[in-house]
Amino acid sequence: MNIARHVAKSAFRFRTYATTAYVPPASLATLQRARVPPPKPKPESPTFYTGRATYYDQLLALESAAKHTRSALQELELLPLPRFAQENLPPLYGVWKNKLDLGELMSAKLTTSRYRRFIAQLNQLNEYRRLAEVAGHVELAERIQRVLGMFERDNKDAILARGKRKPVKFDEYGRSYTIGRRKESTARCWVIAAQPAEGESASSATPSEATEEVTTEVTASQTPDVPESSSPPAIAASIEGFESPAPSVKVSTTNILINNIPLSEYFPHVSDRERVVRPFRIAGLLGAYNVFAIVRGGGSTGQSGAVTLAIAKALAAHAPDVEPLLRKAKLLKRDPRMVERKKTGRAKARKAYTWVKR
Repeated sequence: MNIARHVAKSAFRFRTYATTAYVPPASLATLQRARVPPPKPKPESPTFYTGRATYYDQLLALESAAKHTRSALQELELLPLPRFAQENLPPLYGVWKNKLDLGELMSAKLTTSRYRRFIAQLNQLNEYRRLAEVAGHVELAERIQRVLGMFERDNKDAILARGKRKPVKFDEYGRSYTIGRRKESTARCWVIAAQPAEGESASSATPSEATEEVTTEVTASQTPDVPESSSPPAIAASIEGFESPAPSVKVSTTNILINNIPLSEYFPHVSDRERVVRPFRIAGLLGAYNVFAIVRGGGSTGQSGAVTLAIAKALAAHAPDVEPLLRKAKLLKRDPRMVERKKTGRAKARKAYTWVKR
């Protein structure tokens, strides 16, 4: 019974007559309709709604470039590369823009994770560029470099030049100019190959003879003074059973002048003179070069160390073969030790005054 009543109510729920006035279609033509909004333009980039469209567009472009470069290297049979070949590749240096500069370039603030992700793609492309450059495919390397150049720092050359020794310059006379420093001393040094004596060929002086000459200069202060009137033959004749030595052989004239003063006179201590001559001894070039140095500041130890560093740099420039020997002897690196400053309340840097109870 209830079901029949429910069906009857639903049947009479809808009206069978019109409830609004009839409007002819002809009068609707002049009716002003509501303004339809224009359609939204299609975004230029599929990453438009990410909020960082520029960043993701650049990232996708780098990933696409890395993918195509990898395919090109595989076609050239340069990938995969064996481990021993990877270890023998030249070092790779990447100088990319920092997070702030890269964010300004992309008009978006980068987080650390997004910055690292971007730099990882740049490093991957840079490895492919190095591989193409070493293999001799210059055109491929240049195309990769054009992509990487947009994200490198403006002062890339200056940053890569840090820590590298500047090449020693030679003048028109073949002289090298080097600078050495130690403590508060600074030495400017000019080094030139020794010229043979008059009437003598350059190859007449043997290394042992050149060594004897410079050694004589270093130990000149230890040799007792002999009167000028007494010559070696006269002294030898006065001693019974002494045979006259063989005539001396002329060697090339070499000089080491410090502030226009000979080495043996400028440095009275033997240790300072030995320190100056040490680069020549290690390189085996005793008597092969003339040295003229101008030293300012500091004491005898600092000045001798500054001259030593300047001479070692000059010898490495004149004879590149001896550079490994000088570098192994730690003569091409400045001694960083400095005098520690005096402290307040102490007698010296660390020495304390004697404690007195009263």
